[in-house]
Amino acid sequence: MQRFVIFLLLLGSVLGLGVYELKGRWTTALAVPAGGLRFTVHDGDTLRAVVRKLNDKGVVQHPILLRLYGRWSGQDATLKQGEYLLPQYLDMASLLSVLSSGNVIQYQLTFPEGITVQEALQMLSLEPSIQHVLDGSSDARLLELIAPHQVSEGLFFPDTYQYERGSSDWQILQRSFHRMQEVLALEWAAKAEGLPYKSAYEALIMASIIEKETGQPAERQQIAGVFVRRLQKHMRMQTDPSVIYGLGDTFDGNLRRSDLRDETNPYNTYRRHGLPPSPIALPGREAIHAALHPDQGDTIYFVARGDGWHEFSSTLKQHQKAVRNYQLKRRANYRSSPEK
Repeated sequence: MQRFVIFLLLLGSVLGLGVYELKGRWTTALAVPAGGLRFTVHDGDTLRAVVRKLNDKGVVQHPILLRLYGRWSGQDATLKQGEYLLPQYLDMASLLSVLSSGNVIQYQLTFPEGITVQEALQMLSLEPSIQHVLDGSSDARLLELIAPHQVSEGLFFPDTYQYERGSSDWQILQRSFHRMQEVLALEWAAKAEGLPYKSAYEALIMASIIEKETGQPAERQQIAGVFVRRLQKHMRMQTDPSVIYGLGDTFDGNLRRSDLRDETNPYNTYRRHGLPPSPIALPGREAIHAALHPDQGDTIYFVARGDGWHEFSSTLKQHQKAVRNYQLKRRANYRSSPEK
């Protein structure tokens, strides 16, 4: 009897030590490096595969224990694919919770206002976390998306887009396109009366020109007012950015008189009346709003002053004087847009 009691005491001690050891292993922080570890659960990864990868990285020292707990708790069936940031001092129970949460790393990409769709595609192509599936702006999926329009320029909203690793350029541009349609529809519904646009798309064309012409946000509606009045008076818009857009890759940074005389350029608003055939950039909401709510007044000319602002004029005589003052007598520090 005494021996049996001693046996039970020893067995209890062993079990106690075992439980203590297991608890210590379970609650001990994993070997996650300082700053955390980026880890990806791929589609189809089992808990066994995930534990093996983490064991190979030296993060998990007791893989069998983790697998057994995962089966017992049912978390082996709740892992969600994606890229996770595993924080330092993570224990095994918390690890499974993180990998089952779906709270994957979010990346972001910003399309600045005024860039072209080609520049947006270039930005997408440089992001290593994005899957590149589109074949340029003439990709069949893009052309189907923008139909009935044949030119994709201006139809994507410049904004900051969050995405997960593995998202495609196609998915991000779809979101950008639908966002533009939403913003344009809302702004068009609240437009001012008497505007010279037959459609929201024409307002988008105007907005893109305003975006490229504006050096100071406060001038957007003033510039819009000038262009709207020029259209209403059947005057040519005479805007350099549209000419430059039409020149494409041949533009070397120097806009020449011959470029302004070129009647073969469909975007040459010095030779052609009305709006150009498509937007010339991706306009932001403020530019769209300005196109649909231009300032009232009588100005029909403006010229860059060289400090990032413009001088607005109501008569040709006033405009010619402003040109002499600000263009023909340029200061050494002259610039057409504000310093950044």
